[in-house]
Amino acid sequence: MASSAKTPALDNPNPAEDWTVVLPRRGKQKRNFHKVIIQERQKQEQLWTPADIETNPERESKLMQKIQTCIRKLENTSFWLKFLDQLQTPEIFDRFLKAVGSEGKMQMVIYGIGSIESYEPPRLQLSLAILMKRMFSWIGEVEVFDPVISLAESRVLTALGCSVLTVNEQGRRQALKPTMFFMPHCDAELYENLLEENWRHDLLSNMTLFGNSFEAYEQHVSECKILKLADSRKHILAIRQFVKELPIDSRKHIVAIRQFVKERSIDPFSDDLFRAFHGSSWHFFDIDPHSDLCDAKP
Repeated sequence: MASSAKTPALDNPNPAEDWTVVLPRRGKQKRNFHKVIIQERQKQEQLWTPADIETNPERESKLMQKIQTCIRKLENTSFWLKFLDQLQTPEIFDRFLKAVGSEGKMQMVIYGIGSIESYEPPRLQLSLAILMKRMFSWIGEVEVFDPVISLAESRVLTALGCSVLTVNEQGRRQALKPTMFFMPHCDAELYENLLEENWRHDLLSNMTLFGNSFEAYEQHVSECKILKLADSRKHILAIRQFVKELPIDSRKHIVAIRQFVKERSIDPFSDDLFRAFHGSSWHFFDIDPHSDLCDAKP
């Protein structure tokens, strides 16, 4: 999508009132087949408001305390230190600077975060994104969406400086400017939608993705040898030849921690770290404008 809708400030004491939805603007299309495409996309995009609109200052305060505690705990782990060290290696940092280019900023879009009120792994994922935002001045606006987000969670996310989308984009956001898609443990369908929407040299070059390993998807499809599965992953498989994938260095460290935890039944926070980030990789799309993406599709 060329633009996105955001959650307005929620100052009304009655949370069930004044919930407004702002629709993305769309330019007038000159050709009928363009109109058909737009209409189909509009059907797929779903206007969204929280299903859970019950909130109060106490609930929001408790959730904010949980998030702040999680951020402090994550900041003091060896996982964060290793993660930060990897981000600042030339292999990764130079790729970020190249992606940011003359824009100066890279927006962050967080899809599929889950319930930050109910579970620790989503809080850890959000905490990691917030720590990155605090650490690097070139990370700009942070937008968040998951259909399970409650009104209380939306308010807390807004207080933390994030914007909550009011349209379910289903991953179909065009990277018209440098964009980091933060999507650990999202469904494969979201990655597919994202890649399909950006299947152009200029759009893919604006993208950086933190999420499930595309290499792991490829291995899984190769082992299963199921045509339907391969077809449902066709963009993930096709992009493999154009993407530089860098697993987070801390993967082995997290696995070791998890084994240690299982053997001694201690420190559930470390096990939550494993569940939040295992199998995650950075994906950088540096595509030659002369390469044929159409031929790359299986």
